[in-house]
This record gives sequence, C-alpha cells and structure tokens, in this order.
Amino acid sequence: MLDAGGDFVWTVAKMKMNIFAAFAGIVLVTAGCVNTVSGTKSPAIWFGRDYLQNRYERPIDQVYQAAVAAIKTDGVLLTEYIPHDTTNSTLSFYGKVNDRNVWVRVEAVDPKITEVTVQARTKFGDTDIDVAHEVETEIALQLPR
Repeated sequence: MLDAGGDFVWTVAKMKMNIFAAFAGIVLVTAGCVNTVSGTKSPAIWFGRDYLQNRYERPIDQVYQAAVAAIKTDGVLLTEYIPHDTTNSTLSFYGKVNDRNVWVRVEAVDPKITEVTVQARTKFGDTDIDVAHEVETEIALQLPR
C-alpha cells in the first residue's frame, strides 16, 4: 500500500511558499519610494524618468502664479509649500491632473531666470511623462506676454 499523501501535501506547500517568495522579491525590487521634486517621498515604481524641467526668463512670482493656474486649469491643487524663510527661493506644490499625481517645483536660478520642474506619476506609482509635458506646456501658456 502506498502512503504518499503526506509527502505530496508538503511538496505543494513548499512550492507555494517558493512562488510567494519569488513574487514578494519581484515586488520589493520594482516598488519602493521615490523622491518628489517638492522634497517629499511617494510610493512608486522607481525606474523611469518622470519629470521635465524648463527655464523661463521671468521672475519667480510670475512663473509660480502661472504654474498654480496651470494645475487649477487641468486639475486640482492639493498642497502648497511656501517657505517662511525669505532667503529660500524655491516654491513647490502638489496636485492631481487627469487622476495623476503631479508635483511642481519653481526655483529662482537668478533674479531674472526661473526653473520649473514638473513630475507626474499614476496612482499606482508608474511614471507619466505625457502628463508632465502637458502641465509644462500649460505653464508656458499661462505666463503673461
């Protein structure tokens, strides 16, 4: 009489554990936290370019107002970070555009030149360079002539 039932159950359980361990390893390698352009961290898939930068020959106030207007035109503004330190020439905010997370940093390179960095990710943490480009274009269109 063959009694292989106990060994078979053990083998299946071990295979399931190995498959789960491999899946967990893949998730840990591909998912994690990324730094956002506003200085925060966000859970995301870490590989892939997710930001665009552009410089404008305008003062920081004009560019910041245009960036806020661009986010409000295409989506919703959720968080604004304006430092109390007057020597800090970096402003940033976070919003949602087309159900994507969008972070924007506006930084004065010098009194006449301002750099804007736009970062966009899906709600699952994948990169979305198309939305970042859309917001960057809308910022340029919002700047006064």
